[in-house]
Amino acid sequence: QVQLVESGGGLVQAGDSLRLSCAASGRAFSIYDMGWFRQAPGKEREFVAVIKSRGSELYADSVKDRFTVSRDNAKNMVYLQMNSLKPEDTAVYYCAGTVVNARGYTHTGSYPYWGQGTQVTVSS
Repeated sequence: QVQLVESGGGLVQAGDSLRLSCAASGRAFSIYDMGWFRQAPGKEREFVAVIKSRGSELYADSVKDRFTVSRDNAKNMVYLQMNSLKPEDTAVYYCAGTVVNARGYTHTGSYPYWGQGTQVTVSS
């Protein structure tokens, strides 16, 4: 089991950058696939990015070439570097972890472990 805590959210202007962090506690962090999701008001939670246990990455089309996910297994940390932010990126961002990917990396149901979320607000 792993516990997750996000940080780094805030209020920025369009075009700015922000880096989110997710601190994980628990054993064997390196075997987890770690995802980032976001949820805007009135919308469903949606996939943003995932970095798999072996290091490969997958991104939603809406953030590709702007966001970069990374991990530091020695520190039990996952990061989401967000560049060229847009107002439509405004949402609560969540990190999530899974060992058994039963329903696909983009599906919330594949991730049993979630952080509490961090708010990102991008003003125009």
